[in-house]
Amino acid sequence: MADVVNVGVNLDAFSHAISGIQALRSSVTRVFESLKDGMKNRETLEGREKEFLAEFQDNLQAVNRDLNELERLSGLVGRPSESHPLHNSGLLSLDPVQDKTPLYSQLLQAYKWSNKLQYHAGLASSLLNQQSLKRSANQIGASAKRRPKVQPSTLVLPPQYVDDVISRIGRMFPDMSIELFRPNGTSAVLLVTLGKVLKAIVVMRSLFIDRTVVRGYNENVYNEDGKMSSWSKSGGFDPFSCSQVTDHATTALLHYQLPQMPDVVVRSFMTWLRSYSKLFQASCQRCGHFLQDGLPPTWRDFRTLEAFHDTCRM
Repeated sequence: MADVVNVGVNLDAFSHAISGIQALRSSVTRVFESLKDGMKNRETLEGREKEFLAEFQDNLQAVNRDLNELERLSGLVGRPSESHPLHNSGLLSLDPVQDKTPLYSQLLQAYKWSNKLQYHAGLASSLLNQQSLKRSANQIGASAKRRPKVQPSTLVLPPQYVDDVISRIGRMFPDMSIELFRPNGTSAVLLVTLGKVLKAIVVMRSLFIDRTVVRGYNENVYNEDGKMSSWSKSGGFDPFSCSQVTDHATTALLHYQLPQMPDVVVRSFMTWLRSYSKLFQASCQRCGHFLQDGLPPTWRDFRTLEAFHDTCRM
């Protein structure tokens, strides 16, 4: 059992002091009631004055007597200990405006919740320590060592398989010319020529498309050293349209994502890219115009392949 904290207060005298405060309040109340009643209900004027003065004097003497008794008891109560349970924050309880700044009561409530949280956390920790968990860090490490790493099959596809997929796609779309190059070993670069409309450089890593750049049909796609330029901006007859189509193609790469079936992704992207064969002939499906701000409808819907202006698709 915990020891009783010595607060430095005489509890017996404290109880008597509370009774003295109640007696003082009663005597003061009688003084004001006497003043309120005045000299009414008296037979003669002289008798009313004498009785009022005598009663008022007796009430004042009672107030003086109760006040002296309270001062005597206050000396016997003693001073409380200076150590507060919440240290200096205990002084907040002395704030006379508790309704406006109830900091002390809120602090006590937070202290209680903190104690409850610590108690329940201790119980939960003891219960979890008693349970024998089947999976631990050591067991996971041991099983990971025993289990061989499985390389993702889609990242190590042989070049012959990639060539076969590209050739099948080329046979599906005879109006779209697809040339395959391997400038850096196994990585493939496709030069897609779409009629007499545009050319697209598709950089692939195995069957994953990394980047697509759209150029004009009459624009040279090779650098001075004879290498294919897949990073420079378009400088053809209509660079604004090519830039927008390049941005839309990048968005299409993010849309067509199916890592388990990369050949389906490439075929879907090529089908979407083939819809630009009528870039300068199709009208916008929303406004019905062929040009808007001097540009054709460069956006193609990913499902229906319908043409829209970049602002009309919103």
